[in-house]
Amino acid sequence: MDRQPRKVILVTDGDHVAQKAVETVATEFGGRCISLSAGNPTPLRGSQMVELIKMAPHDPVIVMFDDNGDFGRGRGEQAIEYVVQHPEIEVIGAIAVASNTRFVHGATVAYSVDRHGRVVEAAVDKDGYADEELKHRIYGDTVDILNALHVPNVIGIGDIGKMEGIDSLQNGCPITRIAVQWILERSGTHDTGNGKTPPHL
Repeated sequence: MDRQPRKVILVTDGDHVAQKAVETVATEFGGRCISLSAGNPTPLRGSQMVELIKMAPHDPVIVMFDDNGDFGRGRGEQAIEYVVQHPEIEVIGAIAVASNTRFVHGATVAYSVDRHGRVVEAAVDKDGYADEELKHRIYGDTVDILNALHVPNVIGIGDIGKMEGIDSLQNGCPITRIAVQWILERSGTHDTGNGKTPPHL
């Protein structure tokens, strides 16, 4: 009997602070974070990420990608492309992380989670402030490829684990948690792997 594709959420950030936040939130939802995918830039190739995803005991599997400001299609975006196109992986959504990166096209998002924990029909900046002047585009380090690959359920967010302390580990990473919950709800992925109901803010 064929195994079902693994359900994966992409996160376009991989620094140490983001790693701790994503690990915490993944556990709350009964899923797993591929901690080895963290780094500036992404230390793993796409093929290595797929093998680790397949080894994870529970869905959703959250994977981090980071170009570390590399111009053009860096290692993070190359890895995203491989993972998204792999037949054994079902990408159910992506968290597009805003940063101060320059010279990027950005990713178009219909929704973002702002610093107050609200899902808004706008893009946000690094600190989680919604801004209509962004014209629904998240400008970040590793986001350009998301639209080209037609990744579903892309939601914008400020700098994960930070946002002037609002999304810190000490506060329980509430903004990151809402973004993951939004993707699970939109994708119809309600089974969190451990029978738990996804937590609410």
